[in-house]
Amino acid sequence: MKQSPRVLGRPRHDENAKPTKDIVLETATRLFIKEGYKNVSMDDVAKACNVTKATIYYYYPTKGELYTSALIAMMDRIKLSILQILEQSKPFKERLEQLVEIHLSATIDIDMKNFMKEAAINLSEDQLSQVHASENRMYQTIERAMEMEMDKGTIRKGNSTFFAHTFMALMSVGYFKDGDGNRLFQTEAIAAKEIVEFFWLSVQV
Repeated sequence: MKQSPRVLGRPRHDENAKPTKDIVLETATRLFIKEGYKNVSMDDVAKACNVTKATIYYYYPTKGELYTSALIAMMDRIKLSILQILEQSKPFKERLEQLVEIHLSATIDIDMKNFMKEAAINLSEDQLSQVHASENRMYQTIERAMEMEMDKGTIRKGNSTFFAHTFMALMSVGYFKDGDGNRLFQTEAIAAKEIVEFFWLSVQV
């Protein structure tokens, strides 16, 4: 039986290998984290993946689309991690501490503020809308947890959106370094304890 010709430009696919599209996205994300949007070209991504530039363009027609996908994938992973921690049965305050510690440890090399700044400058309105929708889904995971704890009486009644955004803003303090590069907190565990304690004072019943 004659084999159907490949669609023009479609990369060859090994059924036992990791999908090329996933490899491209993971590699590009690492490059964007390390070098920033402007300093990473599609050619750089192709070389790092050991594929042709045509392969990159087959999956991601523009660098903006690749950057959008990288941001969304990153926030989706963060959302999943948040959900897994918050669904545990341990006391809410302990879950929040674990969330901060794990989040800081896993994202210490990721400057989300800079990622979003570069997105605002370089992405189209539609791409930005996709990124913000993913960001909102991440916050909504925390909002729902806040609402559940309000209903249980663990924390005081209030605006869950405000609580969630305040908590995430406080968490970002864990990345702070002074002009000499010294961290505000020596370890993620210390940061988690201090941040959650500060947050807890404002939401406790």
